[in-house]
Amino acid sequence: MAEARPDPRLQQWSAGSYDTHARFVSDLASGVVDWLAPRAGERILDVGCGDGVLTAELRDRGVDVVGVDSSADFIAAAQARGLDARLMDGEALAFGPEFDAVFSNAALHWMPQADDVVAGIARALKPGGRFVAEFGGHGNVAAIVTAMRAVGLSRGGDLALANPWYFPAPQVYQAVLERHGFSVSRIALIPRPVVLKTGIEGWLMLFRKPFFAQFGANAQQALAETVDLLRPALCDAEGNWTADYVRLRVEAVKP
Repeated sequence: MAEARPDPRLQQWSAGSYDTHARFVSDLASGVVDWLAPRAGERILDVGCGDGVLTAELRDRGVDVVGVDSSADFIAAAQARGLDARLMDGEALAFGPEFDAVFSNAALHWMPQADDVVAGIARALKPGGRFVAEFGGHGNVAAIVTAMRAVGLSRGGDLALANPWYFPAPQVYQAVLERHGFSVSRIALIPRPVVLKTGIEGWLMLFRKPFFAQFGANAQQALAETVDLLRPALCDAEGNWTADYVRLRVEAVKP
């Protein structure tokens, strides 16, 4: 029997490509880790652990940490770091109340069923446990999404592939948390322009390859059109590209 091919419309992850084009994601996580304030001996769940760079940092601080991710390639990379990393969908977390804290960085915007995610986090936390996360907030990569939508409209593409993410405003996400019994300690929307050392094309093909793949033989032309639309807004006079990131950071407590 032939091996099933992955759905080209779904996001696929490569630990190697991520390290090349998106290592800034973990490099810029010091603020949310400070909010987490992990203590040695705590048991912490890292939701959307990716290749395990931040998970390993928590372990090295003396934390008993478990990482979960839906990408087999990422989990293999995390396990290669000696981590307890498990293949699991963040929208269907399978844990009881065993963790002192749940942490997540740059992952929850890939999980649009926010109520399912938060319900699973609530189940995983002990009473009094805390949830600390940072992910894309309202306005994140707005210019990039707008450019892809413009190309999609001109080419008759599926516009949903230009914006598969969940980027809530603070009041929207606070309401989700409160529906599941959390008390929000603090929540903030943080503009964070990020210089893309490998340029915008690498970013687009890492994070939105399915959008361009839908155009088949014309994928490279669609990519070039998107880059041209973005150049006036995101590329400076010296050719440096900056992504228009906006992050939502939150700390909440389970009663």
